[in-house]
Amino acid sequence: MANRFIVYILALLFLVSCAGYKPRYIEEPRLATPPAVVVPEGFNTENYNAIHENEFLNAASNPLSTFSIDVDAASYSNVRRFINDNRLPPIDAVRIEEMINYFSYDYPQPRGRHPFSVTTEVSECPWERSHKLIHIGLQGEEIPVDDLPPANLVFLLDVSGSMNSPDKLPLLKSAFKMLVKQLRREDRVAIVVYAGAAGLVLPSCDGNKKRKILRAIDRLQAGGTTAGAAGIRLAYRIAGENFVEYGNNRVILATDGDFNVGVSSDAELIRLIEKEREKGVYLTVLGFGTGNLKDSRMEQLADKGNGNYAFIDNKSEARKVLVSELGGTLFTIARDVKVQVEFNPVNVDAYRLIGYENRLLKKEDFSDDKKDAGEMGSGHSVTVLYEIIPAGVESRSARTESLKYQTTGINPEALKSDELMTIKFRYKLPDDNEIELFVKTVMDDDLPLRKSSENFRFSAAVTEFGMLLRDSKLKGRATYNQAIRLAESSLGRDKEGYREEFVELVESCALMAEDMTER
Repeated sequence: MANRFIVYILALLFLVSCAGYKPRYIEEPRLATPPAVVVPEGFNTENYNAIHENEFLNAASNPLSTFSIDVDAASYSNVRRFINDNRLPPIDAVRIEEMINYFSYDYPQPRGRHPFSVTTEVSECPWERSHKLIHIGLQGEEIPVDDLPPANLVFLLDVSGSMNSPDKLPLLKSAFKMLVKQLRREDRVAIVVYAGAAGLVLPSCDGNKKRKILRAIDRLQAGGTTAGAAGIRLAYRIAGENFVEYGNNRVILATDGDFNVGVSSDAELIRLIEKEREKGVYLTVLGFGTGNLKDSRMEQLADKGNGNYAFIDNKSEARKVLVSELGGTLFTIARDVKVQVEFNPVNVDAYRLIGYENRLLKKEDFSDDKKDAGEMGSGHSVTVLYEIIPAGVESRSARTESLKYQTTGINPEALKSDELMTIKFRYKLPDDNEIELFVKTVMDDDLPLRKSSENFRFSAAVTEFGMLLRDSKLKGRATYNQAIRLAESSLGRDKEGYREEFVELVESCALMAEDMTER
């Protein structure tokens, strides 16, 4: 009788396996640990999109400059990683706007109906004294964490073999433990992992179940290949099943950026992410590790997912992104924020936007409400710099041929104006599709550099450093020593020590540059 029962059970198991039965979710970390992928020392497959630096444009023939804001700061921490390894970063890893926006600035909190304030300042350009810099600072409304809407979060964690390194999965686990400690009872969290397959290791639970969430993170181990696309699909499905109306619904992807098993087409992934974005589920991307970083893909995914992209190179950076700046990382206060600047050719001969090369928009896109743009989070600041060549100063901008069928003229009112430019900001509130417009004009106060604000001088120092790292043809008389002096004169309160750390990085690069010159 017992033997017959055993045979019956074995036959049943065989039939189930032949039918192709699979559990709803494959819980990869609970299986025997797959063999780790051993990455040879010195092996490097990191990938960066090419950056074609913005040139000077003639203000008379190209009066409009249009772009999307960018709150990402991944480039700075990634550049820091290279320098701390005693290496100069690849030039395409240096996105100057992200380096500038890594730092917080002393901008006022907004007052009135707009969720951000706008501060402008004009002074001398440190690396080309006949030119001027225009500094534009946006400061997002700071919302206390306790007042933020409920969060529905899905942690999408890469546990593939490429993550088997101290600066990858162990650091990832430390980072997410920091985030878990910030969660409230009204928040919800699920954990999805992917390696050879995607799996749900923690169904969505209340944020106060911290022990349960931390135990799930502790059990994670690295091994296998990378089914990233399947992981993203599963994470979005879980986010949709637990969607919170008027809440913060977000997938947080943590990876070194590799997707090498299954459907990995960038176009297909982007279409999926854009579709989920329209449903109100956003995507934040956190990068980890050395040698395999797919920076170009990760930045693009975060951009299309209405989220932000950060690179975590140490525990201090994890604390900055997931604790100190938690509101900005996870909660959006303004969507599709576009900027359009109109220059007055009477006072500006030529201009160039510093950075934001991959955020440029056509002038028509500014009024196209279907055109996606960047998001601003709670407490985020965004800084934009233009270098201008004032009227009357010899210009290096390309001239255009005169037109046969039409002529362009200057408004007589502009001839009497001291305005340099007019800035327009177009955006939507998080849960509203109505368009909001913010307009501000900028005058030239003829302010000497020594009397400019700490905000102005420090952002100029970071810009100068970025141009030197990129060996920009527009760097003029920029030097590491000048960048150091500018930064040291504008450290401000700097309670976290980020600005002092910046000075140390520039000093390290100056020494590396000297060594290369002496060889």
